[in-house]
Amino acid sequence: MKEQLVTCLWFDTEGEDAARFYTSIFPESKLGEITHYGSAGPRPAGTVMTVSFELMGREFLALNGGPEYTFNQAISFQIMCDSQEEVDRYWQQLTADGGVEGPCGWLNDRFGVPWQVVPRALPELLQQPDADRAQRVMQAMMGMKKIEIDELERAAAA
Repeated sequence: MKEQLVTCLWFDTEGEDAARFYTSIFPESKLGEITHYGSAGPRPAGTVMTVSFELMGREFLALNGGPEYTFNQAISFQIMCDSQEEVDRYWQQLTADGGVEGPCGWLNDRFGVPWQVVPRALPELLQQPDADRAQRVMQAMMGMKKIEIDELERAAAA
């Protein structure tokens, strides 16, 4: 069954490259249909217009719409990770080849798409009933780029 809500990502010309990049990183992912502009434009005939793809079973569409719009942190994709190894892997893959590290687990990949790489331990430590412990965890996280679970746990235990 096709999803009723599909995330469309607007790229200048990199939609196919982005879709191939993302499907190489995430499990349960695959490329779908690729459509091309025809003679009616607005881009040259034969240029890739859209690429459908799935990431972890969710549908996406990459649209090569032109340079008018770019990504920003107002919307990001959050990857909930079960281990530090998973955090490290996604962080390394998404920052490779021109990705930019940001604060508190945020990054922009080489296409400018914002991501949050979050260990499941973070919200668990922040939502604990001991407010002082939660604040120490928050303070530790605020000083990080990539989130380090062991540092969060040390802050909680201090």
